[in-house]
Amino acid sequence: MTGDSGMEAKLAGQTDLAGFRSEARQLLAHQVPPEDVQWQLQPQADQYTDPQSPQASRPKNVARAATAIVPASFTRLCEFVVLHRDPERFSLLYRLLWRLVHEPGLRNDPLDPDMLQAQHMAHAVRRDIHKMKANLRLRAMRDGEGRELQAGCYEPAHHVVEAVAPWFAKRVPAPRWAIFTPDRSVRCEEGRLLFGPGVPAAELPGHDGPEGDWLACHERVFAAHDRPAATHA
Repeated sequence: MTGDSGMEAKLAGQTDLAGFRSEARQLLAHQVPPEDVQWQLQPQADQYTDPQSPQASRPKNVARAATAIVPASFTRLCEFVVLHRDPERFSLLYRLLWRLVHEPGLRNDPLDPDMLQAQHMAHAVRRDIHKMKANLRLRAMRDGEGRELQAGCYEPAHHVVEAVAPWFAKRVPAPRWAIFTPDRSVRCEEGRLLFGPGVPAAELPGHDGPEGDWLACHERVFAAHDRPAATHA
């Protein structure tokens, strides 16, 4: 949509890499310069994913028309930069993509400010992912039905929950576990991941807090998915 402030590019949530790829392709096809684009992030929906399947959001061929121009290293860079908390990250990535298409020499300039900024952001995200893997602790408990549940909470610096969850799905032996963060929560049921809303930092249960606080948090975040669908006569 075009308005007085330029073109609006809408993304489905904070980490919509597939959406960015699609929007960027269309913007490039219409030769829309970076300064004319306003990136709008829509509320993120709950979603199920299979951690064994390839990630659909990987930015293959960020722009088909520019495949021969954009280096493969840039598509990999996008995977991490979109997880950064900087609200201008999508503007930065589209500006870099535009410049890679229109300034062939950019790919050989290691000191370009835009590229350096993106690389620093990617490094911060990779570090945040590593810290979450190393520091998150899960606590074993049983829910109201007596079923085992392992749960933990964490406050990552960036939007890394969806990127880290498949790693935990492969390594946590418990069949049921949940992780709560201020931005996004995730639950695993028999290997299937369900992403849900985050929990405000002030409401996150303490690791050694009452078990009831953990179960109540789990109920608030995922209750809608546990209730049976309504039936009509």
